[in-house]
Amino acid sequence: MRAAGAAALPWIEVARGAPYFVEEGGADWHPIGQNDAISWVELDPLFRRRDVAAVDRHLAMLKAHGVTVLRLMMEYAQVRHRYMERPAGTFPPNMVQLWDDLFALCENHGLRILLTPYDTFWMWLHFRHHPYAAARGGPLPHPSQALTDPAMRAAIKARLSFATARWGGSGALFAWDVWNEIHPAQGGDSADAFDEFIADIGGHLRAEEMRLHGRSHPQTVSIFGPELVWRPHLAMEGAIFRHPALDAATVHIYEQGTIDDPRDTVGAALGMGRIVRECIGEIADRRPFFDSEHGPIHAFKDKHRKIPEDFDDEYFRHMQWAHLAAGGAGGGMRWPNRKPHVLTAGMRRAQRGLAAFVPSIDWARFDRRSVGPEIVVTDAEGSTVGEDRMARFACASRDQAVVYLLGRDRLDARGMLRRDGPPFRLAVSVPGLDAGRYRVSCWDTVAGRNVAPPTEQDGATPFVLPAFDGDAAVAIRRCGD
Repeated sequence: MRAAGAAALPWIEVARGAPYFVEEGGADWHPIGQNDAISWVELDPLFRRRDVAAVDRHLAMLKAHGVTVLRLMMEYAQVRHRYMERPAGTFPPNMVQLWDDLFALCENHGLRILLTPYDTFWMWLHFRHHPYAAARGGPLPHPSQALTDPAMRAAIKARLSFATARWGGSGALFAWDVWNEIHPAQGGDSADAFDEFIADIGGHLRAEEMRLHGRSHPQTVSIFGPELVWRPHLAMEGAIFRHPALDAATVHIYEQGTIDDPRDTVGAALGMGRIVRECIGEIADRRPFFDSEHGPIHAFKDKHRKIPEDFDDEYFRHMQWAHLAAGGAGGGMRWPNRKPHVLTAGMRRAQRGLAAFVPSIDWARFDRRSVGPEIVVTDAEGSTVGEDRMARFACASRDQAVVYLLGRDRLDARGMLRRDGPPFRLAVSVPGLDAGRYRVSCWDTVAGRNVAPPTEQDGATPFVLPAFDGDAAVAIRRCGD
């Protein structure tokens, strides 16, 4: 279904000198997108080819709003008619056709897919219905053995072999999330199997791709972030952040209270920025880090609390910029947690604004450190502005920096940022920058454009910003680089 004469989509790689992604030709590439599902309203018309044109229009809209990637599960086990195998080992033609069409459409629109082979959440909850259940002739006696059962290992490898043989040659495949939300419960309430499981499954997939395609797509394994807090004694960080078989680190950032059940839009950003910084601190090499799932999951799923759209838009936008500025690749990937499961128009505008900002930095050589707490903010009189008034998120190298400033003392009764007060007139000092002249761009995150034309300033003094309301993102880049 690729358009006639269309060039093949370049593969995505990890940049050689920085913890970000590039296209195979070297152009910067950022994971800007969200989680979707083949049974949700925007992609569901692909099933049995009911309305391929509607999905084509949807993907065109995503591209126009700066979206570059969708995170998708090969099957969505909440429902029983989207299994990738039925019975185990047999791939239904309707599902294969759906994925054929989706990859072709994504190639046409220049979109990529972060693909994970199983919906482990609903697979566990609805296991009695799943084709992999031993009671239904499948390989697995119980999902608590998913990481350790030899027959299950063989089934996982067979599915991944089928998938990469059919779709792995496409540049529309960004990366593999080899296992969605790896969890001790899947290994008999132990994390002891994590390292060996990742090496075995990831190694098999990489060997298959090298055999079939002569190269391999990036790999990651995700985890439900709160598990790292709840079970520190299991020391899962090594497998997630430092496993030698993985190319990138991903976490599902669902901090309790601030993010999973938000009451204000600033606390969520503070949580996102802090966790991104902590995660980057766990990484010992230049692999990229990004959040591959976040959102108000507890409010939506457990409390059935409907979050007003304007609040949700601001919550989304603040977290997106905190993620990028703290050093994450892209803006994080929202799980919609709305009814229906779609992002709002305001969230799409926020993604478009982020996509318009990122060309301000040369990411392929941005070997950044996460330096948010080290940023000094001063007001027009030269007095230091405390973090209780102005939150700051930042990452920097020797000649570039990204800073996000977010007012903390202007929340209204609904927990949203007031923008009717006097504008902020601030300057920022970034540690570790080399001497020289720098181009400074201050970005209006609501409007998705520069607050004022970029300026050239001396790096020996604080960078003076134009007046802004509420929040602003700042790109700092040495002139001539």
